[in-house]
Amino acid sequence: MNKKKKNRHLGIFLGSVICIFALVFAFAGSIADNITLGLDLKGGFEILYEVSPLDGSDELPDMSSIVDSVSKRINILGVSEPEITIEGDNRIRVQLAGVTDQESARELISATANLEFRDINDNLLADSSILEENGASLAYENGLPVVSLKIKDTDAFGDLTSALASKASIGENYIVTWLDYEEGDSYYTELAKSQNGEEPKYISVAGVTTAIYGDAVISGNFTETEAKNLASLINSGSLPVTMTELSSNVVSAAFGMSAFSQTVTAGIIGIALVMLFMMLVYRLPGAIASIMLVFYIFVIFLLYSLIGAVFTLTGIAALVLGVGMTVDANIITFERIRSELYAGRPVSLAVKNGQSFSFSTILDAQITTLIAGIIMYIFGNGTVKGFATMLIITVLATLLLNVVVSRFLLNQIVASGRLDNHKAWFGVKTDKIPDVSKNEEQTYFGPIPKFNYVRNSKKAIFVSLSIIGLAIILSVYHGVSGDGFLNLGIDFASGTKIAVTTDEASIAIADVQAEFENLGYTDAKYQKSGNTIVNVTIKDSLTRDELNVIKADCAEVFGVEPNDTVVTPVVGQDLVHDAFMLSIFAWLAMLIYITIRFKWDYAISCIVALLHDVLIVISIFAIFRIEVNIALVSVILAIIGYSINNSIVVFDRVREDVESQHGKKLSYKNYVTIVNESLDNTIVRSVYSSITTILPVIILLAVGSSSIYVFNIAMFVGLIAGTMSSIFISPSMWLYLRKHHKFKPKVKKQFHEELDELPVKGINS
Repeated sequence: MNKKKKNRHLGIFLGSVICIFALVFAFAGSIADNITLGLDLKGGFEILYEVSPLDGSDELPDMSSIVDSVSKRINILGVSEPEITIEGDNRIRVQLAGVTDQESARELISATANLEFRDINDNLLADSSILEENGASLAYENGLPVVSLKIKDTDAFGDLTSALASKASIGENYIVTWLDYEEGDSYYTELAKSQNGEEPKYISVAGVTTAIYGDAVISGNFTETEAKNLASLINSGSLPVTMTELSSNVVSAAFGMSAFSQTVTAGIIGIALVMLFMMLVYRLPGAIASIMLVFYIFVIFLLYSLIGAVFTLTGIAALVLGVGMTVDANIITFERIRSELYAGRPVSLAVKNGQSFSFSTILDAQITTLIAGIIMYIFGNGTVKGFATMLIITVLATLLLNVVVSRFLLNQIVASGRLDNHKAWFGVKTDKIPDVSKNEEQTYFGPIPKFNYVRNSKKAIFVSLSIIGLAIILSVYHGVSGDGFLNLGIDFASGTKIAVTTDEASIAIADVQAEFENLGYTDAKYQKSGNTIVNVTIKDSLTRDELNVIKADCAEVFGVEPNDTVVTPVVGQDLVHDAFMLSIFAWLAMLIYITIRFKWDYAISCIVALLHDVLIVISIFAIFRIEVNIALVSVILAIIGYSINNSIVVFDRVREDVESQHGKKLSYKNYVTIVNESLDNTIVRSVYSSITTILPVIILLAVGSSSIYVFNIAMFVGLIAGTMSSIFISPSMWLYLRKHHKFKPKVKKQFHEELDELPVKGINS
């Protein structure tokens, strides 16, 4: 290749890098401004409603029409980008970030808003159908705020007011306006309440002395805000259902932004350390990987901005985890390239072979992770769905950027010829590279010496079984003693969790406990999280009135209104069921894929490793009595993807070595040799991949928000378990299956040419 063409490749490389950074700097600001923060970062609340018919029948109106009505009411609040989702047959989840007056919002969302006009004997005169659409508005009468009503059927309204006016002589010429009248309600009962200083259920009472053939007003002791909200509620239409709160989660804005700041800081530090690690280990390819990492994060935020996805705390944690997983694609390729260089290949051939050999491994690993993400997104709710969104985007971005674009950049600089005599720029030891021109053979296979993994796998299996066994013993002990087999958080056990925080430098459990005992809560559990937060768990699902008393008291004593989460028993039971089903669906989908791509014994071995990883995470939670909450479901599903990723890399090399035997009948000893050699060839990748994935999680644990402590500790344990299972558990299981099940070697069909006649030299040949 001539010098001019080589320089052109170098120019393409430099130009591409400049374009990447130009894009990042040009649009990063606007993308950041358009990112939608979830309620755990911005503050607000989330409520899960159970929808039931008003009349007690089994028939529900179309759920989409209920969502439309709820959406109209939320628009009254001026909330930008609310999330309203239908879950199951009769549930609606409403997420409102940035709402300050939560009680007013609650009343507005769940009120049936069935407007009716009745007489003082509670006879129905007319309902909201007599009004024009959007006919209610704020008005003023004698300087006081009222609700003006535009009457659609003026004749009907005139007739009913005329009939009322005729009853003036007996004192029954009153029209009573009700909102959400229920069977058993009585005007006279509510009138007695009002005379005793209580708020009556009806909205207003107006005397009628003459027929009204025009518009009307609802007057009362309204403030301007109350009149405006009432008008908006009437315009939103009646909601022909009862909406019962099953669970709620309230996050203060101050708490959310603090968590956001801490988690972002931890994320930046973790990502920076990953980039530094890659450059130290892989030199120039590591620098390219770091450039792509910057571009990867930019694309993730761009996609989130374009699709309007909501960014949550677990989403940030998933992003940081995704950094480690996406770098893994580069590590697989770079290790293959270094293996080729240590075999004495020239740079261009080493890069070509390394990229070719690693592609199927990367593809299989990413697709199995993608399967976990899709299962989570389809069947998960709330936090799980948010995590799944990030995981899916991570996989797609990895395949696009760290496989396609990263390879393009590396190929350009290799084609420029600048690396031909600089193999050290790949992070290899040049004195360990054989000179094939002198018939030298490869003697160096990596920084980690050869190791008999199969022989030592029994020790690893013993450690795992010991951890699981100890967890079972302790769980039984705690279960018998009445503490519960696991320390179930309210997500699964139901109840109320209140995060009490302070504006001081620290908060003491004793102070919080004393305050709650003064309020009458003597059986609450207390756990400190960081210096400024004490989590209070109450086994009962408290009402909004009870919570309002607690929140007002804590705000006065500690200076900050606490967050609260309420879960009813039915939701806790559903979460346990959903978590179990999600795992089963993910495992079945992966089992099918791996069986298609490899063989059933590889698939079974991967599933056994997954089961091991899940049991280890749950066992650690059982041993140390760490609270089990919904975040653990996300982690288990993420670990499923990660563990499969690791096992696929090992098994891809095992399959490659088995197929290189060209159908020979292999003994168990042959299989052991293949497994050990495959692990020797992939162990560096496994270790480096674990470092780049675990490193950000460690930073999240050390610096990140305490709100996702359970998520991070579970991820940390799961990543270690996933690494160990891919090295010791899944290969051992595969060997067991190969030993006890006779596999028929693949024999390639040979083509035999059929001849029409026997060729005889000199006659027909």
